[in-house]
Amino acid sequence: MVEQIRVLMLTSEWPTSEHPHYAPYLVRQVEFLRRAGIFVEVFSFRGARKPINYVKAWRSLRRTLKEGKYDLIHAQFGQSALLPWPKRLPLVVTFHGCDIQGVKGPDGNPTRAGQILQKLCQVVARNADAVITVSERLRKFVPPSVRVSIIPLGLDFDLIPKITAGEARARLGLPPDERLVLFVGNPEETVKRLSLARRSIEILNETLPTRLIVGWKRSNEEILLLMTACDVLVLTSIQEGSPTVVKEALACNLPVVSLDVGDVAERLSGIVGCEVCSDDKPHTIAASLKRILISGHRIKGREAVQDLDESLIAERVINIYRSVMTKSTSRSQMTISDGQAFESSQPSKLGLDH
Repeated sequence: MVEQIRVLMLTSEWPTSEHPHYAPYLVRQVEFLRRAGIFVEVFSFRGARKPINYVKAWRSLRRTLKEGKYDLIHAQFGQSALLPWPKRLPLVVTFHGCDIQGVKGPDGNPTRAGQILQKLCQVVARNADAVITVSERLRKFVPPSVRVSIIPLGLDFDLIPKITAGEARARLGLPPDERLVLFVGNPEETVKRLSLARRSIEILNETLPTRLIVGWKRSNEEILLLMTACDVLVLTSIQEGSPTVVKEALACNLPVVSLDVGDVAERLSGIVGCEVCSDDKPHTIAASLKRILISGHRIKGREAVQDLDESLIAERVINIYRSVMTKSTSRSQMTISDGQAFESSQPSKLGLDH
């Protein structure tokens, strides 16, 4: 019988009592890894850009590592990978975007804190045993000497509503004949630029009455129901890694209008009824939304994301785990072998006595 792989997953994003629906994509990955037979214990913390929080988390992690037995550490987000140093176990790190790219301000330029985080993430990447990025675009931010695996976040197709848009609207109490544009994201995160989405809808309303629905503080199931009910998803973020909302919208056959961020252009390529805007001007976004809304059709998006089934993604992550553990075992055997060779090359004490 193959021994179970034991993973300690570190993450700076995880559901809390205050935000119970936070980071559903990470919860989903952990769930599917466990279904595949991997033991996963989650160590979560909130850095909140405060060094003292990282110091406290580092101390707490020392106790966790001392009390538990793990084969490797998987850090979600580069800032999480700062905690397990000095490194005692093999380290896998997944970069999601805002970490390795550096956080950008409302003006589109990296903030000072974002620049520091990016440099720290590049140091982490050089010293990790395996590096994962969630999109091809993020590869260019990783030092060229580092081998990178591209593994996007996955989807649970069992959660996709199997009902019509009309039925979804009835469940949500939404009018059947109103044009609805969906925005999914935390309104307080300036990087998501809700204000840009609202301005685009204001312009659109000058010629085509439309309502913007903000999906926030809702369960993943409720967001998917909204995606089934609405006419189009709009993404106005200043930067992304591999936005799950776009992939979920495609799984719900919901048209998407987005800026060219993360892997969105790749995901929407060839799908009729979706548009990637040429710039981030509100008039440009409004024009794209108008074209989609006038056509009034759902898209054939689900077939384009079948490769993102979370069970397939989990298997790819597990293969990374196995590779890291194999390399770690080989290094240990080499160290033992080298040590034995060193000892055998030394004159024995008996020989010296004679």
